[in-house]
Amino acid sequence: MAQDEYDYLFKVVLIGDSGVGKSNLLSRFTRDEFNPDSKSTIGVEFATRSIAVDGKTIKAQIWDTAGQERYRAITNAYYRGAVGALLVYDITKSQTYENSSRWLKELRDHADSNIVIMLVGNKSDLEPQRGVSTDEAKTFAAENNLSFIETSALNASNVESAFQSILTEIYRIVSARQLEQATESAPRPGEGTTINFSRPPEEDKSSSSKCC
Repeated sequence: MAQDEYDYLFKVVLIGDSGVGKSNLLSRFTRDEFNPDSKSTIGVEFATRSIAVDGKTIKAQIWDTAGQERYRAITNAYYRGAVGALLVYDITKSQTYENSSRWLKELRDHADSNIVIMLVGNKSDLEPQRGVSTDEAKTFAAENNLSFIETSALNASNVESAFQSILTEIYRIVSARQLEQATESAPRPGEGTTINFSRPPEEDKSSSSKCC
């Protein structure tokens, strides 16, 4: 199927402190690449990848933002239209995990109330340097109604699973809502059924966009 053919387009955002590996999670999932010398993201960039779920083509438009405080002014535009979010921390740096509460509050203040959120402990390949226990993160995720997974962008561990899982969950929610709306607005004889969904803006010709 051509890259521009899809049944659903879902905008998913990556949030978390600078240096936790958001950009490499993005590049690993969309291009199967890892850059050990990647620089901090300036402003915003995004990439896309399509996956199949229940016979439907789901196009994920994944946005990556700078974790530094000075770029926080982009918040509202960044979250607009997002239906999913990966809240990423570094398992070797407890401060990035502790800051997850602040990121979660910001997300819930600015994003749609029904956004699907996954807590992601990245850099699981650095197990000997672990600073955040898996059980502690699982408890935090459960208390805040988040799904949870640990990943490694370096060796690709669970990266595919993380994105597949959140996109599948979004699809199931959206398709159930679509069915519910269709049932509630069943057409009279001779009428068609129209179901409206807010969709994130389609990307331009390039695969990424940057702003500052």
